[in-house]
Amino acid sequence: MRNRTSSGSSRNSASYVTPAEGGAFIRVRLKPRSSRNVVEGVEEGSLKIRITAPPVEGEANRALIEFLSDLTGIRKSAFHIESGLKSREKKVFVAGATAAEIEEAVSSRIS
Repeated sequence: MRNRTSSGSSRNSASYVTPAEGGAFIRVRLKPRSSRNVVEGVEEGSLKIRITAPPVEGEANRALIEFLSDLTGIRKSAFHIESGLKSREKKVFVAGATAAEIEEAVSSRIS
């Protein structure tokens, strides 16, 4: 009888986090105008997040940064949207954080 561990699934669940020099990147698939702010899970290598803010004049982007800051306990100024400012698919850089720290903070909040 083989003893299987979930190490393969944990790699898949954290596939949204990529280590980088000076921090880490988080790939996000954002759904604005939701009924509540929540992390839904991981889909196709992106963290699926719903935000109540509308996608108008950067409101959803600001709400995303604030939500990620609250979620991880990392200051808002450490977050920067590298790509996808006008798209649902975003790449967010987190300065001074490791991929493991981000994964640990987020994994406990995935609904």
